Amino acid sequence: MKGKTLALVQAILLALVILAGSIAVPVLCRPVYYLHIGPMNLQDAAGLPAEEIKTAYNEMMDFCIGLNDDFSVGALRWSESGRAHFVDVRKLFVLDLRVLAVSAVLLIAVTVLRRKNKTLLAGHTPGFWGAVGLGVSFLVIGGLAALGFDRAFVVFHKVFFPGKDNWLFDYYEDQIITVLPAEFFRNCAILILGLILISCGVLVGFDIVKRKRR
Repeated sequence: MKGKTLALVQAILLALVILAGSIAVPVLCRPVYYLHIGPMNLQDAAGLPAEEIKTAYNEMMDFCIGLNDDFSVGALRWSESGRAHFVDVRKLFVLDLRVLAVSAVLLIAVTVLRRKNKTLLAGHTPGFWGAVGLGVSFLVIGGLAALGFDRAFVVFHKVFFPGKDNWLFDYYEDQIITVLPAEFFRNCAILILGLILISCGVLVGFDIVKRKRR
């Protein structure tokens, strides 16, 4: 494989690792959710103590990331329609984790192959181009979402769950929605965007340092 082709592949893989890894943080790091329980008064919303809310969330997430094949949400009620939505969510979460694992392994392999061939792309490292492409894209997406998160939330669900409306929960039937307020998803989106932009900034900074040394 030619040097420039390998560099381009490395740039794409870096972008994939940053994207999938940033999404994986709120998915895998349960304390991100736990920190919302008190400030958002989720105990009052669900009529449950914090520990039972954590149990409901943990059981739901264990299902969504493939650790458990039996859907449950602790002491909260759920419907078949609600379960069907979480089956769709599970597909997306598992896909993200697989993309992260595969792209990370491939990135390591390509980095090893490029050890003796540091071909640049238009004078910049692959990391620079991966960061610029991903960073600019998500700056635009983040800017549009900032104009109206509720609208962005609806658009997101229509794009990733086409033709379905089971994500519009009835809190009498699917009580889990009482402890998953829109503000939590907004904060997760901000966290993901922040991680992406910080990672991209580090790669661009690394490129600037390398250019100065050269």
